[in-house]
Amino acid sequence: MNAPAFDLDAIRAQFPILEQQVNGKPLVYLDNAASTQKPESVIEAIAGYYRHDHSNVHRGAHTLADRATAAFEAARGKVAAFLSGPGGDVRADEIVWTRGTTEAINLVAQSWGRAHLAEGDEIVLTELEHHANIVPWQMLTETTGAVIRVIPVTDAGEVDLDAARELIGERTKLVTFAHVSNSLGTVLPAEELVALARAVGATVLVDGAQAVNHFRVDVKALDCDFYVFSGHKLFGPTGIGVLYGRGELLEAMPPWQGGGEMIDRVSFEGTTFNRAPFRFEAGTPHIAGAIGLGAAIDWLGAVDVDAAARHEHALLERLDGALAGMNDVRRIGTAPGKAAVVSFLLDGAHPSDVGMLLDQQGVAVRTGHHCTMPLMTRFGVPGTVRASFSLYNTLDEVDRFVDALHKVRSFL
Repeated sequence: MNAPAFDLDAIRAQFPILEQQVNGKPLVYLDNAASTQKPESVIEAIAGYYRHDHSNVHRGAHTLADRATAAFEAARGKVAAFLSGPGGDVRADEIVWTRGTTEAINLVAQSWGRAHLAEGDEIVLTELEHHANIVPWQMLTETTGAVIRVIPVTDAGEVDLDAARELIGERTKLVTFAHVSNSLGTVLPAEELVALARAVGATVLVDGAQAVNHFRVDVKALDCDFYVFSGHKLFGPTGIGVLYGRGELLEAMPPWQGGGEMIDRVSFEGTTFNRAPFRFEAGTPHIAGAIGLGAAIDWLGAVDVDAAARHEHALLERLDGALAGMNDVRRIGTAPGKAAVVSFLLDGAHPSDVGMLLDQQGVAVRTGHHCTMPLMTRFGVPGTVRASFSLYNTLDEVDRFVDALHKVRSFL
């Protein structure tokens, strides 16, 4: 079968939000690591559900409930296929709906973590982690007595694998890391980290929030136990996320929240719980969000993902080349293996001031610590200006961003 074509103009035409002006300038949206924009098909899928099929799922004995349930569970199947390799080996019952990456990590911490971690056990993180993959484990250590150990990063923003080999040992029970750094764009050596964890019998959780919209992910080939991501990073809606967990692990994990749907039988003498994944989905789920995420996966399936990755790399190279000629720009994170994310500082300027002046020219970037305060501390900076690309960005937008940055430099 021939791969779908990568037609940039056709892709951009499907994103209505990009066709607008901000402060009298054409919008240049470079905040994709925070959230990607939504194609028309995703917007229509959500609206269509509310127009025609809205009902609660799994419970009703009527047509709308049947249609809503079918669409909701079909989306779960799409996520399973999306995280599978050629063998299609992820099962739908290994996919748990959450509100996002943050809730998915908290679910694992509170369910798997409380059941498996004890005093002196070690949780190994990296210095690149988002707060969502730090704070839940800190909270867990307060009740279990487990301890956190941190793999440092190099001056280029790469994980120090020699240090990882020293840190991951017989007391390590969990290794958890970002697949791609949200602040620096560094692609972490996932296979090597998983292999180190497997060698000591540790469980592995991978935060894929910044990976799934940049390259293909096969969780079985990666050999992780848990993989998490958010729908809004993958051209889908906010408020919906995914926890993939190995089936045998999910079945052995206790529920995290109690309520409807996650039960089998309830009496005042006691309750028995539903099977996975439903035991982790208490209450009415974000039905429209799941359907919207399914539509986003369908949309991405019509894109040549490998060609899109090459296009994003070209955007990164274009910006890297331009910044290299600015002696007052300091790049933070220069690893050779990167997704299309650039963090930098402009000498003598606070990142928030740079962001405000760029916004006045229609350029949307992120400024601050990007929910990675320990990483910013490691580099000795309060925060950075971050430009992050997606497949719908253009080389012309890179040039317009560079022109806008030159104007900012002239103002300061």
